[in-house]
Amino acid sequence: MKIVTSLSFQGQCREAFEFYAEVLGGKITAAMPYGDAPPGMPITDEKYKTWLMHCWLEVGDQALMGADMDVAWAPNIDKPKNGFDVTLHTEDAEQGRRWFERLAEGGKPVMPFGETFWSPGFGSLVDRFGVPWMINTIPAAGWQSTQG
Repeated sequence: MKIVTSLSFQGQCREAFEFYAEVLGGKITAAMPYGDAPPGMPITDEKYKTWLMHCWLEVGDQALMGADMDVAWAPNIDKPKNGFDVTLHTEDAEQGRRWFERLAEGGKPVMPFGETFWSPGFGSLVDRFGVPWMINTIPAAGWQSTQG
């Protein structure tokens, strides 16, 4: 079994996934615009032709899926995303910091990246596309927090 997070956007899916591929070192293996849908698809408005109905990003043995949606299809798509985070785990705190800093570009840090009582490096943010992220460093065996 593989559980994959699917992210929804309003016309920014391609831009977001190209950014995520660059930051995370992944590869987009599918990017299907609504304009390439089979005849008879109910989405015919010209403004949606370049929006993606399906996007798939491979990062190692993990993946993210995405699509562009409009409020008529996904009623709260225009509201801030909440109730979930895309979470990245690494054993390298500097790698975690780099991911955090890149993903935070144009976005909003929620909890600055730094040591916590459970991790040598953790931070949370909302990226410029409105997607919430948590970056967590898995402590090495024997690691002790300096947080007291």
